Amino acid sequence: MHNAIGILFGNNSSDILQGLAFQRSIAAVPFGGRYRLLDFALSSMVNSGIRTIGLVTPRHYRSLLDHLGAGKEWFLDRKSGGLFILPGAIQGLSGQSGKFRLKDLQLNIEYLQKEFCENIIISGCNHVFNINYQAALEIHESKRADITLIYKESTDSVAMAGKEHLIIGDNQEVLDILGNDTAETSGQTQAYFVDMLIIRRKLLLELIEGYRSIETVNLMDAIYENIRSLKLFGVPFKGYFGTVNSVKDYFDRSMELLNPEIRKEVLTGQDQIHTKIVDNPPTKHGAQAKVSNSLISSGCTIEGEVHNSILARGVIVESGAVIRNCIIMQKCKIEAEASLNYVILDKFVKVHAGNVLKGNKNTPLVVLKGSLV
Repeated sequence: MHNAIGILFGNNSSDILQGLAFQRSIAAVPFGGRYRLLDFALSSMVNSGIRTIGLVTPRHYRSLLDHLGAGKEWFLDRKSGGLFILPGAIQGLSGQSGKFRLKDLQLNIEYLQKEFCENIIISGCNHVFNINYQAALEIHESKRADITLIYKESTDSVAMAGKEHLIIGDNQEVLDILGNDTAETSGQTQAYFVDMLIIRRKLLLELIEGYRSIETVNLMDAIYENIRSLKLFGVPFKGYFGTVNSVKDYFDRSMELLNPEIRKEVLTGQDQIHTKIVDNPPTKHGAQAKVSNSLISSGCTIEGEVHNSILARGVIVESGAVIRNCIIMQKCKIEAEASLNYVILDKFVKVHAGNVLKGNKNTPLVVLKGSLV
């Protein structure tokens, strides 16, 4: 895809996941045992043939850079193009609802000016999906569109909370962009914009310059204000799409990976999701270990029971410990006879022997990174 480059916004507001994003951006939150949320957006661009990708970073960017390195696992360690780190503007300028802030792009204008590609593909990083942009770009070109918005048809207004919904015409024109709270949409099929779009590079530069004096405007605001003068089209996305707007969303999206069909579509289909490679020995299962319907990463030691859960690399579950409906992140240790149900343990948590931790499906218990319980 030589006529397009990518921009990922990895600086979404971090307070929506409570302590899970305390010292990291949402894009860097671990997911599925071995991935980060960023991996889905980044891998989708790489699998689509994009070899020049800019990542707008948040204030807490150390974990992102540690995960990405030079971009080798995503084939972005290259002399021409590659991965570009784009420092974001001061946090809080546009509040929690800011999306694709033009101020962030203005501060990194050279990234857009030095490329001579025709189009820019822009995506958020707080979603779980696997898309190849080739078909969308072909439609974008055939329609001679200024902007092409990718949308998902859904009747679940709760799962799509905060997403704009689009009014689509007979020829896939976007006639209007409405906020998710502008009308009662429960049970009605709506075309929800899923934070992915294709825009002409020259048009994006014009919008950045035109709104230079306004600190808090984001790209979607600018598109809405100029909707009557733009050739705006929509392209439907038919695959699995999961958004992460809360701890419950994070828990639900994680548990959905236990469904083999969803797991195959998102992680191991024709276009695989790439992530940082860590060399670990295989997981060791003790003689009394019991594991069912769970994702267990490499390097774990399982002596107890694990049911309907996701374990990241290096987790230790001692004899007699029981884990149900949990997400256990990297190098946690659950000592003997401990019991966990509907719990999310961040990295490096130690649960002492005999302790009982219990949340519920709607409000899973979150234990912060490095805690001793």
